[in-house]
Amino acid sequence: MSPILGLLDRGGAVIWIIAALSIVGLAVILWKLWRLSVFGAWGGARAEEAVEIFRDNGQVELSKGGGLRLHVVRTAMLAVTDTRLTSEQAREETERVARRSLAEARRGLRVLEVISTIAPLLGLLGTVLGMIAAFQALQTSGTQADASVLAGGIWEALLTTAAGMAVAIPAALALAWFEAVIDRIASDLEDLLARVFLAQPAQHAGAAE
Repeated sequence: MSPILGLLDRGGAVIWIIAALSIVGLAVILWKLWRLSVFGAWGGARAEEAVEIFRDNGQVELSKGGGLRLHVVRTAMLAVTDTRLTSEQAREETERVARRSLAEARRGLRVLEVISTIAPLLGLLGTVLGMIAAFQALQTSGTQADASVLAGGIWEALLTTAAGMAVAIPAALALAWFEAVIDRIASDLEDLLARVFLAQPAQHAGAAE
């Protein structure tokens, strides 16, 4: 039996649950990295360029791709140039698309939040159960108790706490980092959309009339 399987076997059912959470957490982290890369979370140059072109000559960027920022900015530019919409309607449509896009970017974060919360609790549960079993064995053996056996039972019980923390800490760090990345996207969108709506202040005034 490998050392890892040996530790899992000694930790009992709780540590197997923690191990499963670690696999789920790693899968979610890798998936979020891929999804945020697809969304262009670390880009934004094309959206900036599209806004500048729109401000200069009113040309709307219609090319596909470009990530989340360009998708929302493109929606705003099309809404602004649509004479059928009032300024308020254009803003509402843009906000709807922006909220939906940011919600999509946040998918999966709740899983990491749950893992970072319950993994250490499961670890503590495993420790408590292990300590109960160790002291029950001590009570049964009475004066013939072997200190080395008791110590071995205690460290096996503490193993689940260590495992729970080892899973929770990376999940919490990844969650905080992903949230910071998404907050940065939201801040960039707020700035980009403000510049789009300020670029054509008179167009919707005429549409409203």
